Amino acid sequence: MKKQILSGNEAVALGAFQAGVKVASGYPGTPSTEILQNFATYKGVYAEWAPNEKVALEVAIGSAMTGVRTLFTTKHVGLNVAADPLMTLAYTGIPGGLLIVCADDPGMHSSQNEQDNRFYAKFAKIPMLEPSDSQEAKEMVEEGLRLSEKYDSPTMLRITTRVCHSKSIVQLDAEIQADIPVAEGFKRDLKKFVMIPAFAKLRHPLVLEREEKLKDIAETTAFNRIEWNDNKIGIITSGIAYQYVREIMPDASILKLGMTFPLPIKKIKEFAGKVDRLFVVEELEPYIEDEIRIMGLAVEGKAFFPRLDELSPDVVAAGFAEAGVLPYDLPPDREKAPGGDMPRPPLLCAGCPHRGLFYALNKMKAIVHSDIGCYTLSVLPPLQSIDSTLCMGASISMAHGTAKAMAMAGLEDQRPVFAAIGDSTFFHSGITSLMDVIYNKGNVNVVILDNRITAMTGGQQNPGTGRTLQMQETYAVDIMEIVRALGCKRVREIDPFDLEGTIAALKEEIAHDGPSVLVTKRPCVQLFRQDPQAVRVVDTDACIGCKRCLKLGCPSISQGDIIPDEADKKERRYSYIDAATCYGCGLCEQVCTSNAIVCVPE
Repeated sequence: MKKQILSGNEAVALGAFQAGVKVASGYPGTPSTEILQNFATYKGVYAEWAPNEKVALEVAIGSAMTGVRTLFTTKHVGLNVAADPLMTLAYTGIPGGLLIVCADDPGMHSSQNEQDNRFYAKFAKIPMLEPSDSQEAKEMVEEGLRLSEKYDSPTMLRITTRVCHSKSIVQLDAEIQADIPVAEGFKRDLKKFVMIPAFAKLRHPLVLEREEKLKDIAETTAFNRIEWNDNKIGIITSGIAYQYVREIMPDASILKLGMTFPLPIKKIKEFAGKVDRLFVVEELEPYIEDEIRIMGLAVEGKAFFPRLDELSPDVVAAGFAEAGVLPYDLPPDREKAPGGDMPRPPLLCAGCPHRGLFYALNKMKAIVHSDIGCYTLSVLPPLQSIDSTLCMGASISMAHGTAKAMAMAGLEDQRPVFAAIGDSTFFHSGITSLMDVIYNKGNVNVVILDNRITAMTGGQQNPGTGRTLQMQETYAVDIMEIVRALGCKRVREIDPFDLEGTIAALKEEIAHDGPSVLVTKRPCVQLFRQDPQAVRVVDTDACIGCKRCLKLGCPSISQGDIIPDEADKKERRYSYIDAATCYGCGLCEQVCTSNAIVCVPE
């Protein structure tokens, strides 16, 4: 049998293809993005980026209603957006296999929170599987679809960042499995699919019956297994934490859980009864630990292992050492890399079209509600030009609430209110927010940053790019047309590389009473570098060391060597521009008052 090294995301995509999934939908979000990107490359499948996760799940539900095996992918916060259809889907069920892959992000590597989405499975009462490596990620796709079809329920595959992006060996099966159910097409069933209250009351008891049946599966599935060793220490764990436990406590007995809702109560009690001291090692919330306490069992866990951040072998070892059961001395602290105590902060790329806008917004002394995107980095020095970031689409709604409250309190003349939102995020959930502003006569200045791509998650297509996930040409939604259709009378495009024009435009909108929209039109520099501008260099004779150019926060600009200044008998440090990384946007030249930055034609 052939083997291949795959990431967890690649393994999920392969597992879905081999299990006969024909339709997949999702919205890009780290750490889940690569699942659909990989799945879309297989022949004979359909995959799409939907405008948001709610729409994506609803597309998947419609597909599964025909009996076709279907995949829906999201990051953890995206499931919040899709929670509305999910909770009722748990009542209706679906005839086709539907796998919900939810990628949690312990440690918040690329997220605004680190919520534990295992509780969604318990909330909805749907089966949940948790892989601990790429091999299990692939295998659990097939098992999840099988459970979905057998028990008339979506199945949740909860995966985390380390499993998504780490690579391990995967055994490759035949290209496509032979026992895939044949789709029979959509069959009308009003009492099953039309959730008016009378019909929903009939479905709820079925949800509870299904939960009881799934409890029996949890006791027998091979994904929940006991690895007996020394019975002095027993450890219950799941997901990536299992790998850390195996490494740190090789002699302990382990109950490795791969199906974590419903939990195998009998197996847990059997295991607990044969060990002297019982621990649970799990990331984030004490989901398993609390359930074991409810069973009336003595268990230890979060007293030694943190509820914050992701686990690691070092963290797990420290926890067992604190509990007094680590069978060896902790190794000395690892040496940190130079500068490890002061990590380099993330910055907008050199030539990023967002930089000019947020430099200008900083000059406005405005209240700026920002959305989720690369531009959120403008909160860091030296730009420091935004005041809030909450969730997708919230910037416009929050700005509207701020403006209304300030008007009610008589504070509207103190500071203008802006909302900044990207193109993909505007399509995701900003349209309804802008509709609310216009409908309710809000006094909000909205800036939509159109860089022609979903940049923050790696450059995925969206409704405004003119291409689908599978790179088919399609209609490119015009943001200006949408804004006008919503009833906004004041909308125009601006060039964020024209600093003087951008500042002037912001001042004009501040002076205007009522809703307005500015659309910045510059493509993402990382994806459209084929047409660079002329790079800039610093004339050291003219540079006075004022550091005004450094306030742009461009990674191509730094302070150069100290040179003597014969005119005033002092030393000064001039600015330096790295020609290898400079894109030539020209913002530094525009902010330099001593004309020390000049253009070098290529």
